[in-house]
Amino acid sequence: MTFVNMAMGILLGLLLAFAVAGTGALRWGVTALCVLSGFQLRLADRRWDRRGGALDWISHVRMAPARLLPWGAAVIIAIIARSPQDAQALAFAALLCELMVYPASAVLLGRMTRGAAVILLIALIAVQGITTHEGLRYSLAFLTGVATCITWLRGPDGDGRTSGIALVGCALSIFTPVMVPPLLILAVPAASACAMLALATMSTLRRRPVPWRTEGGDGPRLRRGWPPLPSRPA
Repeated sequence: MTFVNMAMGILLGLLLAFAVAGTGALRWGVTALCVLSGFQLRLADRRWDRRGGALDWISHVRMAPARLLPWGAAVIIAIIARSPQDAQALAFAALLCELMVYPASAVLLGRMTRGAAVILLIALIAVQGITTHEGLRYSLAFLTGVATCITWLRGPDGDGRTSGIALVGCALSIFTPVMVPPLLILAVPAASACAMLALATMSTLRRRPVPWRTEGGDGPRLRRGWPPLPSRPA
Protein backbone atom coordinates (compact mmCIF):
# COMPACT_ATOMS: atom_id res chain seq x y z
CA MET A 1 0.00 0.00 0.00
CA THR A 2 2.69 2.48 -1.04
CA PHE A 3 0.24 5.10 -2.32
CA VAL A 4 -1.89 4.95 0.83
CA ASN A 5 1.14 5.30 3.13
CA MET A 6 2.40 8.25 1.11
CA ALA A 7 -1.00 9.90 1.44
CA MET A 8 -0.66 9.95 5.24
CA GLY A 9 2.64 11.85 5.11
CA ILE A 10 1.32 14.28 2.51
CA LEU A 11 -1.85 14.88 4.53
CA LEU A 12 0.05 15.62 7.74
CA GLY A 13 2.23 18.08 5.80
CA LEU A 14 -0.88 19.81 4.44
CA LEU A 15 -2.35 20.04 7.94
CA LEU A 16 0.82 21.75 9.17
CA ALA A 17 0.70 24.13 6.20
CA PHE A 18 -2.94 24.95 6.97
CA ALA A 19 -2.03 25.61 10.61
CA VAL A 20 0.85 27.94 9.74
CA ALA A 21 -1.20 29.78 7.12
CA GLY A 22 -4.10 30.18 9.54
CA THR A 23 -6.71 29.10 7.00
CA GLY A 24 -10.09 27.61 7.86
CA ALA A 25 -9.28 24.41 5.97
CA LEU A 26 -7.79 22.69 9.02
CA ARG A 27 -11.00 20.91 10.00
CA TRP A 28 -11.45 19.57 6.47
CA GLY A 29 -7.91 18.23 6.50
CA VAL A 30 -8.61 16.58 9.86
CA THR A 31 -11.72 14.96 8.34
CA ALA A 32 -9.61 13.49 5.55
CA LEU A 33 -7.08 12.31 8.16
CA CYS A 34 -9.83 10.47 10.05
CA VAL A 35 -10.98 8.74 6.87
CA LEU A 36 -7.41 7.66 6.11
CA SER A 37 -6.83 6.47 9.69
CA GLY A 38 -9.92 4.27 9.58
CA PHE A 39 -8.89 2.84 6.22
CA GLN A 40 -5.38 2.00 7.42
CA LEU A 41 -6.60 0.42 10.65
CA ARG A 42 -9.06 -1.90 8.88
CA LEU A 43 -6.35 -2.77 6.38
CA ALA A 44 -3.78 -3.58 9.08
CA ASP A 45 -6.18 -5.44 11.39
CA ARG A 46 -6.74 -8.71 9.56
CA ARG A 47 -9.08 -10.21 12.12
CA TRP A 48 -12.64 -11.05 11.14
CA ASP A 49 -13.45 -12.69 14.49
CA ARG A 50 -12.67 -11.78 18.07
CA ARG A 51 -9.41 -12.90 19.58
CA GLY A 52 -9.29 -14.58 22.97
CA GLY A 53 -8.03 -12.95 26.14
CA ALA A 54 -8.90 -10.00 28.33
CA LEU A 55 -7.03 -7.55 26.09
CA ASP A 56 -9.07 -8.40 23.01
CA TRP A 57 -10.85 -5.04 23.19
CA ILE A 58 -7.64 -3.10 22.50
CA SER A 59 -5.81 -5.72 20.45
CA HIS A 60 -5.72 -3.37 17.46
CA VAL A 61 -3.83 -0.83 19.58
CA ARG A 62 -1.37 -3.42 20.90
CA MET A 63 -0.84 -4.65 17.35
CA ALA A 64 0.70 -1.34 16.17
CA PRO A 65 1.02 1.35 18.86
CA ALA A 66 2.97 3.60 16.48
CA ARG A 67 -0.19 3.93 14.39
CA LEU A 68 -1.52 6.33 17.05
CA LEU A 69 1.22 8.88 16.32
CA PRO A 70 -0.73 10.64 13.50
CA TRP A 71 -3.56 11.28 15.97
CA GLY A 72 -1.14 12.97 18.36
CA ALA A 73 0.52 14.88 15.53
CA ALA A 74 -2.85 16.19 14.35
CA VAL A 75 -3.74 17.35 17.88
CA ILE A 76 -0.42 19.18 18.15
CA ILE A 77 -0.99 20.80 14.75
CA ALA A 78 -4.43 21.98 15.90
CA ILE A 79 -2.81 23.52 18.99
CA ILE A 80 -0.21 25.24 16.78
CA ALA A 81 -3.08 26.63 14.71
CA ARG A 82 -4.50 28.11 17.95
CA SER A 83 -7.67 26.12 17.51
CA PRO A 84 -8.30 24.50 20.92
CA GLN A 85 -11.81 23.47 19.91
CA ASP A 86 -10.49 21.42 16.99
CA ALA A 87 -7.78 19.93 19.20
CA GLN A 88 -10.33 18.87 21.81
CA ALA A 89 -12.69 17.48 19.19
CA LEU A 90 -9.89 15.50 17.55
CA ALA A 91 -8.66 14.11 20.88
CA PHE A 92 -12.24 13.13 21.74
CA ALA A 93 -12.67 11.44 18.35
CA ALA A 94 -9.36 9.58 18.69
CA LEU A 95 -10.30 8.15 22.10
CA LEU A 96 -13.84 7.34 20.98
CA CYS A 97 -12.73 5.61 17.78
CA GLU A 98 -9.84 3.64 19.23
CA LEU A 99 -11.46 2.60 22.50
CA MET A 100 -15.15 2.34 21.64
CA VAL A 101 -16.24 2.62 18.00
CA TYR A 102 -13.78 0.34 16.26
CA PRO A 103 -13.63 -2.47 18.88
CA ALA A 104 -17.43 -2.58 19.02
CA SER A 105 -17.90 -2.63 15.26
CA ALA A 106 -14.84 -4.56 14.02
CA VAL A 107 -16.50 -7.97 13.86
CA LEU A 108 -19.91 -6.65 12.74
CA LEU A 109 -18.48 -4.62 9.85
CA GLY A 110 -16.10 -7.41 8.93
CA ARG A 111 -19.00 -9.72 8.10
CA MET A 112 -20.56 -7.27 5.66
CA THR A 113 -20.83 -7.96 1.98
CA ARG A 114 -19.54 -5.45 -0.52
CA GLY A 115 -23.02 -4.16 -1.31
CA ALA A 116 -23.82 -3.60 2.35
CA ALA A 117 -20.49 -1.83 2.84
CA VAL A 118 -21.26 0.54 -0.03
CA ILE A 119 -24.69 1.35 1.43
CA LEU A 120 -23.11 1.95 4.85
CA LEU A 121 -20.45 4.15 3.25
CA ILE A 122 -23.06 6.37 1.58
CA ALA A 123 -25.12 6.54 4.78
CA LEU A 124 -22.10 7.59 6.87
CA ILE A 125 -21.23 10.37 4.44
CA ALA A 126 -24.85 11.60 4.47
CA VAL A 127 -25.05 11.60 8.29
CA GLN A 128 -21.91 13.73 8.50
CA GLY A 129 -23.83 16.46 6.68
CA ILE A 130 -26.32 16.81 9.55
CA THR A 131 -23.93 16.27 12.48
CA THR A 132 -23.03 19.45 14.33
CA HIS A 133 -20.66 18.04 16.97
CA GLU A 134 -17.14 18.08 15.56
CA GLY A 135 -15.96 15.10 17.60
CA LEU A 136 -18.85 12.92 16.42
CA ARG A 137 -18.32 14.05 12.85
CA TYR A 138 -14.65 13.04 13.03
CA SER A 139 -15.72 9.67 14.45
CA LEU A 140 -18.13 9.18 11.55
CA ALA A 141 -15.31 10.07 9.16
CA PHE A 142 -13.20 7.37 10.81
CA LEU A 143 -15.98 4.82 10.27
CA THR A 144 -16.23 6.04 6.68
CA GLY A 145 -12.61 5.01 6.19
CA VAL A 146 -13.32 1.58 7.69
CA ALA A 147 -16.30 1.08 5.37
CA THR A 148 -14.19 2.21 2.40
CA CYS A 149 -11.53 -0.38 3.20
CA ILE A 150 -14.15 -3.14 3.49
CA THR A 151 -15.59 -2.08 0.14
CA TRP A 152 -12.15 -2.46 -1.40
CA LEU A 153 -11.31 -5.74 0.35
CA ARG A 154 -14.59 -7.33 -0.76
CA GLY A 155 -14.05 -6.34 -4.39
CA PRO A 156 -11.91 -7.99 -7.06
CA ASP A 157 -8.17 -7.51 -6.86
CA GLY A 158 -6.78 -5.07 -9.39
CA ASP A 159 -10.15 -3.92 -10.76
CA GLY A 160 -9.48 -1.01 -13.09
CA ARG A 161 -13.18 -0.18 -13.39
CA THR A 162 -13.43 0.43 -9.63
CA SER A 163 -10.40 2.70 -9.81
CA GLY A 164 -11.95 4.69 -12.65
CA ILE A 165 -15.28 5.09 -10.83
CA ALA A 166 -13.45 6.19 -7.67
CA LEU A 167 -11.42 8.78 -9.57
CA VAL A 168 -14.57 10.18 -11.20
CA GLY A 169 -16.29 10.32 -7.81
CA CYS A 170 -13.30 12.10 -6.31
CA ALA A 171 -13.31 14.69 -9.10
CA LEU A 172 -17.04 15.30 -8.75
CA SER A 173 -16.70 15.64 -4.98
CA ILE A 174 -13.97 18.24 -5.43
CA PHE A 175 -15.78 20.38 -8.00
CA THR A 176 -19.32 20.15 -6.56
CA PRO A 177 -18.67 22.61 -3.67
CA VAL A 178 -17.55 25.18 -6.22
CA MET A 179 -21.09 25.26 -7.58
CA VAL A 180 -22.90 24.52 -4.30
CA PRO A 181 -20.72 25.65 -1.32
CA PRO A 182 -23.03 24.21 1.41
CA LEU A 183 -22.23 20.71 0.11
CA LEU A 184 -18.61 21.06 1.23
CA ILE A 185 -19.39 19.20 4.45
CA LEU A 186 -20.41 16.19 2.35
CA ALA A 187 -17.82 16.63 -0.39
CA VAL A 188 -14.77 16.34 1.88
CA PRO A 189 -15.50 12.85 3.29
CA ALA A 190 -16.80 11.70 -0.09
CA ALA A 191 -13.66 12.88 -1.88
CA SER A 192 -11.46 11.34 0.82
CA ALA A 193 -13.23 7.96 0.56
CA CYS A 194 -13.04 7.96 -3.24
CA ALA A 195 -9.37 8.93 -3.14
CA MET A 196 -8.54 6.11 -0.70
CA LEU A 197 -10.45 3.61 -2.82
CA ALA A 198 -8.67 4.75 -5.97
CA LEU A 199 -5.21 4.66 -4.36
CA ALA A 200 -5.80 1.19 -2.90
CA THR A 201 -7.12 -0.17 -6.20
CA MET A 202 -4.25 1.29 -8.19
CA SER A 203 -1.80 -0.27 -5.74
CA THR A 204 -3.04 -3.73 -6.76
CA LEU A 205 -3.36 -3.20 -10.51
CA ARG A 206 -1.48 -5.81 -12.51
CA ARG A 207 -0.51 -5.93 -16.15
CA ARG A 208 -2.62 -8.29 -18.22
CA PRO A 209 -0.61 -11.52 -18.72
CA VAL A 210 0.79 -12.07 -22.21
CA PRO A 211 0.10 -15.61 -23.47
CA TRP A 212 2.86 -18.02 -24.50
CA ARG A 213 2.55 -20.30 -27.51
CA THR A 214 4.53 -23.14 -28.99
CA GLU A 215 6.65 -22.62 -32.10
CA GLY A 216 7.59 -25.28 -34.64
CA GLY A 217 11.17 -26.21 -35.51
CA ASP A 218 13.63 -28.72 -34.17
CA GLY A 219 11.50 -29.13 -31.10
CA PRO A 220 8.64 -27.55 -29.27
CA ARG A 221 9.71 -24.19 -27.92
CA LEU A 222 7.87 -21.56 -25.99
CA ARG A 223 7.84 -18.09 -27.41
CA ARG A 224 6.16 -15.02 -26.05
CA GLY A 225 3.22 -14.11 -28.25
CA TRP A 226 3.54 -10.34 -28.66
CA PRO A 227 0.54 -8.58 -30.23
CA PRO A 228 1.04 -7.52 -33.86
CA LEU A 229 2.10 -3.99 -34.63
CA PRO A 230 -0.61 -1.72 -35.99
CA SER A 231 1.61 -0.87 -38.98
CA ARG A 232 4.97 -1.90 -40.40
CA PRO A 233 7.91 -0.03 -38.92
CA ALA A 234 9.50 2.54 -41.16
